[in-house]
Amino acid sequence: MPQGLFIVIEGVDGAGTTTQVAAVANALRQRRWAVRETREPSTGPVGALLRLCLSGRLVSPGQLGMRAPNWRTMALMFAADRMDHIEAEIDPLLEEGVCVISDRYYHSSVAYQSRSASDTDAAIAWIRSINAQARKPDLTLVLDVPADQARARRKQRGGVELYDDDALQERLVEFYAQLEQHFPDEKVVHVPGTGSIEQITSALLSHVDACRG
Repeated sequence: MPQGLFIVIEGVDGAGTTTQVAAVANALRQRRWAVRETREPSTGPVGALLRLCLSGRLVSPGQLGMRAPNWRTMALMFAADRMDHIEAEIDPLLEEGVCVISDRYYHSSVAYQSRSASDTDAAIAWIRSINAQARKPDLTLVLDVPADQARARRKQRGGVELYDDDALQERLVEFYAQLEQHFPDEKVVHVPGTGSIEQITSALLSHVDACRG
């Protein structure tokens, strides 16, 4: 049985990754593909802790009072969740020939945690090293959205999460625009995320088809 495709959809908060993972998966099912949607943080035990951290419901005591985990701790937690995600879900599905579409992957760790650090270049190198054993995607699709449009979408979503700071998100827009420079040995494709849901899905599907051959 041939291996399934491992596809990742990436972008800043408000880029529409969650919407497009569902839309692309549904379109592929209509073509009779075996498809599984997944996400990071995962639904595993470490992923559950990460979601508490991101929502501000899990903080750590310190000399200055309660605080969110720093970028290093978050990077390690994401890496641990990722390896569990790969072992428990991604690898077994791919071996069965299922196409796995993930809402975020290690690209998000490199982007979000490095842009939260004071020394971005050193942080990128370290984050990449702790994710060195993670499976590479067959295709990474980046949804490019201007910072102001992503900000408007986040406000519509409601609630505030750990990385919702507007200045950080603007830095992330710049980082994602050049994501392939940090992953030169991977297939990274940019798709404008500013059209209708249907237009964006169609563009993403064209790249999935090209990857499948």
